[in-house]
Amino acid sequence: MKSAIVLFPGTNRERDMAATLKRVTGKAPEIVWHGETRLPEVDLIVLPGGFSYGDYLRCGAIAANSPIMPDVIARANAGTFVLGVCNGFQMLTETGLLPGALMRNANLQFVCRDVHLKVENTQTPFTSAYEPGQVIRVPVAHGDGNYFADEKTLDALEDSGRVVLRYCDEKGALTQTANPNGSQRNIAGILNEAGNVLGLMPHPEDMTDARLGGTDGLGLFESIAAAA
Repeated sequence: MKSAIVLFPGTNRERDMAATLKRVTGKAPEIVWHGETRLPEVDLIVLPGGFSYGDYLRCGAIAANSPIMPDVIARANAGTFVLGVCNGFQMLTETGLLPGALMRNANLQFVCRDVHLKVENTQTPFTSAYEPGQVIRVPVAHGDGNYFADEKTLDALEDSGRVVLRYCDEKGALTQTANPNGSQRNIAGILNEAGNVLGLMPHPEDMTDARLGGTDGLGLFESIAAAA
């Protein structure tokens, strides 16, 4: 599988993502500066975490208007897999590739800790390596991860199986205390209608090596590699 990671001013998770992709696929991803206008021919495009442009204006809003983004949007619309993690998820909503918005955390505080996620849909290119209802543990690190959408949009996401991951407790219960940011319906990750674009706030790339505390995030990257 060939992959590319888009690098913006303020990105800080590209090396973690690159290490994970190389570990899973055996191939180092290409790092593409946001000022470029064309991506290489790849199977997967990653918008990584960090604080692009210092999170000024709105998180991901300036990055969504970078020179590289029209090609990201065109590739996504043509079927290329796109993964947006944390700040990358915010960019995907700002570009309209995913519905809704990421607002300030409900407690107005930055949250940085491990959380549990329930895998709600395994019939996707991003989650096929997991079992339905499987609970995994991965870290979060964000101040604006509170997913919001109107009720009609939320119902459409639910009805079409596009809510892929939800915050839960270690037993899989969808509780308010397990929700680190106040996201509606405990939503942690969603798909686009075509199923080739995934946005999520947690960082699966940081839980892919036992030396770093666990490997629960590996399944996501193994799923993409298998689909590609």
